[in-house]
Amino acid sequence: MKNLRKGAILVLLENSTKAVLTINSFEKGGDGGGPSECDNNYHSDNTPVVALSTGWYSGGSRCLNNVTISANGRSVTAMVVDECDSTMGCDDDHDYQPPCPNNIVDASKAVWKALGVPEGDWGDLDITWSDA
Repeated sequence: MKNLRKGAILVLLENSTKAVLTINSFEKGGDGGGPSECDNNYHSDNTPVVALSTGWYSGGSRCLNNVTISANGRSVTAMVVDECDSTMGCDDDHDYQPPCPNNIVDASKAVWKALGVPEGDWGDLDITWSDA
């Protein structure tokens, strides 16, 4: 039984992608700019949601699907609701922020809390993620 569990963990790690977790507010008036690209809605900071860099967002193919994010010895499942645009930025739709790097999982406060990261350390965190 132990070998099966170990094998399952290895498969999970092999299918994971390294990324940098950043923080974003998906609420109306938050630093995310306009409503989420996937459903044209805003989302509570208390809901585990993410935006993926343009390449991973893949033209919206991951919209409203879950991803698993792992770091700090914990994992959390979050729904993809938006693109962290790696090609555009510095306009009203992007809250006048520069384009997103191509290795970003931009996450709500709920994701950071679930990973057990102290609020004072929120910002950039090395993670792995995979489709759930």
